[in-house]
Amino acid sequence: MQVHIELKKVVDDSYDITIDTLPKIHFDTKVAVVTNATISKLHLDYLLSKISAKELHVITLKDGEEYKNQESIDTILNSLFEHRFNRKSMLIAFGGGVIGDMTGYAASIYQRGIDFVQIPTTLLSQVDASVGGKTGMNNKYGKNLVGAFHQPRAVYIDPYFLTTLPEREFGAGVAEVVKMAVTFNKDFFEFLESADLKKPEILQEAIKQAVQTKADVVSADEKEHGLRAALNYGHTFGHVIENETAYKKFLHGEAVAIGMVMANEMAVKMNLMSEKEALRVKALLEKYNLPTSYIINDVKNFYETFFLDKKSSDSSITFILPLGIGDVVITDKVDVGTVMCVLNKFGKA
Repeated sequence: MQVHIELKKVVDDSYDITIDTLPKIHFDTKVAVVTNATISKLHLDYLLSKISAKELHVITLKDGEEYKNQESIDTILNSLFEHRFNRKSMLIAFGGGVIGDMTGYAASIYQRGIDFVQIPTTLLSQVDASVGGKTGMNNKYGKNLVGAFHQPRAVYIDPYFLTTLPEREFGAGVAEVVKMAVTFNKDFFEFLESADLKKPEILQEAIKQAVQTKADVVSADEKEHGLRAALNYGHTFGHVIENETAYKKFLHGEAVAIGMVMANEMAVKMNLMSEKEALRVKALLEKYNLPTSYIINDVKNFYETFFLDKKSSDSSITFILPLGIGDVVITDKVDVGTVMCVLNKFGKA
């Protein structure tokens, strides 16, 4: 005996990404702004001058990747319950990638899902983390291993917020911009090689191109069944580095920059990328003072940690490797000997 449940349907989760001065916005519902103390001090007054709601609350979390955990998620959820938020209520993620990921995840699970809006304040979150609906938190096993795909209702990218961004945070965002260019757009990469991203008009153009690149990929593969995994270039290695250093030594974009260099080393060894191209990528990263080297203390442990990556299976590791500059391959066919040879190059002498 069988009972069939027919669930085939089309859900339109499309949304707009606005790259401009934040407009005046009114929400005819209860709204909670989720932010951290750093952003609150710098920009909360500006945000509150731009938005209004039927009822408005502010939830302030601790600042840092180490607080991207269940305790912070509980802080958000408890506040929503205490203020009697319902399924028509909304969250606003106001901060960098950590705030965006956690706010989106909390929105995805509160009463089985409510809407949220992204207003990213760092370059990394503006070009990458705020777009595409990946939400989540970290745990002791690794980064973003708990989460959900939950698309925002809208994304507002206001370059004004970048005026107070520390130099390291800016560089961390550039790493994600470079990632987009290496994997999907050779012309964009060449633009970045000669561009000065410290100039506002040049930076805004780079943000636009990076966001458009990611939007195109997400539109083609929302749930990361294929093409979208290419946006994890540098992340397979970078997530292990973050895990090994307890998220304290490197910003996410810095770990990704090192990860790209490691991935390029593998691509060169496999004749997918020339040494000259790998050096061009490294030079562009170093132009913005991003780290490009890392010493692996325990190569075997580093290798084993790969298997906690969401793209990996029980017996194989999925690597995102550049095919020169402007193209990419997703493969789980890299033999153990090649992987260990690359890792040993970064191991202790």
